[in-house]
Amino acid sequence: MRIGIDIDDTTLITVKSMLKYADKYDIEDLHHQGKNNNFGLIKNRYYLKELYGWDDETKFSFFDKYYKKVLEECIPFANSPEVIRKLKNDNHEIYFITARLTNIKNCDVENITKETFTKYNIPYDKLIVNAKDKLKYCLDNKIDIFIEDSYETCKELENYAIKTILVTTKMNENIVDEKVIRANNWYEIYNIISEMK
Repeated sequence: MRIGIDIDDTTLITVKSMLKYADKYDIEDLHHQGKNNNFGLIKNRYYLKELYGWDDETKFSFFDKYYKKVLEECIPFANSPEVIRKLKNDNHEIYFITARLTNIKNCDVENITKETFTKYNIPYDKLIVNAKDKLKYCLDNKIDIFIEDSYETCKELENYAIKTILVTTKMNENIVDEKVIRANNWYEIYNIISEMK
């Protein structure tokens, strides 16, 4: 099978480093109070704007200053490198399709991502960054199944007959939808894919 995989908060833990630097920026640059890494308040992908009350200009000013550090400090979810290696060894093709931004100054997102994958021995056949329209890239690359933490993306892909696995996170844990296949960890992802095969 051709497996598409999201990166941030699906393969790699991004939210923790994002909140660490968002607090730093909110306190030191904007002279606000920060949110003290209040992970519990995160309910969707727009958490920077919601938690901190930032407009787009402020958010991108933060990205210009800290996005590179955020990405460089991402670490894998437990067992994600091991399971992705197993999937690759099972002769699946691995396509990472991510909305990671490429328009941030002094931040070579593609290279940083590749270095992270090398560091943690995460194999892949193709890396697509700045994929705002994941449906398009999944269709263009004939993805059979996609692993994602965004419920909305999973539903969109399912409408086009692309199977999905929703990785349970703080942002989607309260969504109830019996039609969505969920996984709480990467071993569950492996078992689901093995059964589909």
